Amino acid sequence: MSVKADQAQDIVARYEARGPHRMAPEAEDLRRYVQELLEGRQPPRQQEALFRLAAQASGLLGYMAVNAGRDSLAEAYCAEAEKLASAIGAQDLLMWIAGTRSLNAYYLGDFATAAGWADAGIDLAPGHPQAIRLLANGRARALGKVGDRKGVERALAEAEELTVRHRLPGGLTSCISFAPYSPARTLANAATAHLALGDTQRVLECADRIDDLVERSDSAWSRALVRLDVATALLNGTSPDVEHAMTIGQQVLSAGSGPPIRSVVQRVGELNARTAHWREQPKVREFAEVLQTWRATPQNQLISKVCDDDTLV
Repeated sequence: MSVKADQAQDIVARYEARGPHRMAPEAEDLRRYVQELLEGRQPPRQQEALFRLAAQASGLLGYMAVNAGRDSLAEAYCAEAEKLASAIGAQDLLMWIAGTRSLNAYYLGDFATAAGWADAGIDLAPGHPQAIRLLANGRARALGKVGDRKGVERALAEAEELTVRHRLPGGLTSCISFAPYSPARTLANAATAHLALGDTQRVLECADRIDDLVERSDSAWSRALVRLDVATALLNGTSPDVEHAMTIGQQVLSAGSGPPIRSVVQRVGELNARTAHWREQPKVREFAEVLQTWRATPQNQLISKVCDDDTLV
């Protein structure tokens, strides 16, 4: 039992290096194994541990489905995870699941639902450290997309207050981790929220504060996403720095952004869309050429196209 319990954390630890398509089979194997055990008879304490592990496995599969662009599958896994977590009153997991549902709605462009899921999770325990993710990744980013500046500022202020109150992980926590957000991960999400509001200076300030951690992190996704936010921010305002933005964009595409996931593909697309006014500039043309090659890889095409499959394997 302990070996399998450790397997969920092992999946989290290796996820960003391998990506959803390679890690989903392991999570599915874990979920099936735990289900077999649940169909037997165990003491109450062991049964509670099995329910928690089953909820984690389903939650991991839900998060992987979000990253893979399988929104319906993500919701199905999250609903299953919620049912399992509810059975044992696992408040931290329920909040994490609500955050994953919020993320799924966000990438579907349904920002009202994204904010709603975040709020539902926060309402479970507003002072819990899991609320930091719900505030920064869920509420603030969704409200930024609809131009609610006051709402964004309020959400980020609450996230900062909770960050000060709790002992949190250091470094740049894995995107799929069940642990509360580290301060650096919260700042990365704050940058994205400020970007949606067109606040270039705030984006650059957030990115600068975590630059060393991002550079030293093993997370290629985090490096790519923070840099893409900076590049896109540089195209805002009355004095856009097109050359610098395109240089950063090319660096991201040339350096590799890790296994393909929905957020990176969408963020690259957003940067490219912002270049419409400068299509004839040499740096923009160079970026477009590099982007065309990057998009042509089979891995990125997997994410870019609409998938009708009902499985990640």
